[in-house]
Amino acid sequence: MLLFSSDPMCGRATLTTVESRNTIADPRTAATRVQRLYGVIDISSVGRRQSERHAGPGHSAYPVPMPETLQLETEAGVRSIILDRATQYNTITPTLRDELGAAIDEADADSDVHVIFLGANGPAFCAGYGLDWSTEAMAAEAASRRAWDIPTDMSFMKPFVDTYMKLWYARKPVVAAVQGWCIGGGTDMVLCADIIIAAEGASFGYPPARVWGTPTTAMWVYRMGAERAKRYLFTGDEIPAAEAARNGLVLEVVPDAELKERAMALAQRMARVPVNQLAMLKLLCNQPAESMGLAASRTLGTVFDGMARHSQEGIDFVRRAGEVGFRQAVRERDDPFGDYGSRSHDASQSEEDSPRKP
Repeated sequence: MLLFSSDPMCGRATLTTVESRNTIADPRTAATRVQRLYGVIDISSVGRRQSERHAGPGHSAYPVPMPETLQLETEAGVRSIILDRATQYNTITPTLRDELGAAIDEADADSDVHVIFLGANGPAFCAGYGLDWSTEAMAAEAASRRAWDIPTDMSFMKPFVDTYMKLWYARKPVVAAVQGWCIGGGTDMVLCADIIIAAEGASFGYPPARVWGTPTTAMWVYRMGAERAKRYLFTGDEIPAAEAARNGLVLEVVPDAELKERAMALAQRMARVPVNQLAMLKLLCNQPAESMGLAASRTLGTVFDGMARHSQEGIDFVRRAGEVGFRQAVRERDDPFGDYGSRSHDASQSEEDSPRKP
């Protein structure tokens, strides 16, 4: 029979298959249970906020006021959530985290929305976590002189991880369009999407794997398989878009100029399917990863991320960054590998590419 249990990291329902030795579940009873607990048979009961402004049939604007870090719009059953910190390479801040989480929740609850489209303005999808607020957080940690502990670190990281996982646990499919850099925390986010379309010029990677971090959402193995995930995480190597597609990290690569058009066309094609069908199919496709231990992997990834930041090597990296600045410390980390900031002095130098947490 089908049971639902709460995901400890996200507070969302996950499906668990339980074999009963003497009982065969009535399909009608199972369907009723799914309808009641997950709402995939009839989501009309899910509350939604009506758009306050409309721009014609099938096209609605997001209720005002608009978020500071996002652009939001609905057209043809697709809710577009666009990261809008272009001049900062869409680096992650607490404000972006909170606004993204709220936008995903709102889209998932809106019965006019069948599919969520995740994109970004500017030259990069997301170059990781921003230096501005995260360096302040590190300074506050150092000033507190309190010994690092896992529960405190987890309480800081959990809101970020929970927000990224909303993409995975949303009932509705999430199609992501990625251009430019998508590294560090940006991969923690985008790998939670259901479908990733990458522009030819996009690059992925987790450079903090070299020092000072581990992937918190732990999606690499579930997308690429264990051996390929190890190959890239053991080196932190940059992954060009075509290589990412060949290895299963993304679905396909398209010309840079066609990225939004191609990804949106796929999202709109999906949006022709009833929401209840999409919700059931998404849950069906995601369940094997849950059965393989995704929740446990995610918890371990988040714990290890904190430990990596407070290892001797992590402490030395922070000390060096204090001496020469984070951009230079990152270059010194990546120079032996000849990629990221060492290859191209742009986005990965402008903002740091890994979490900066107290």
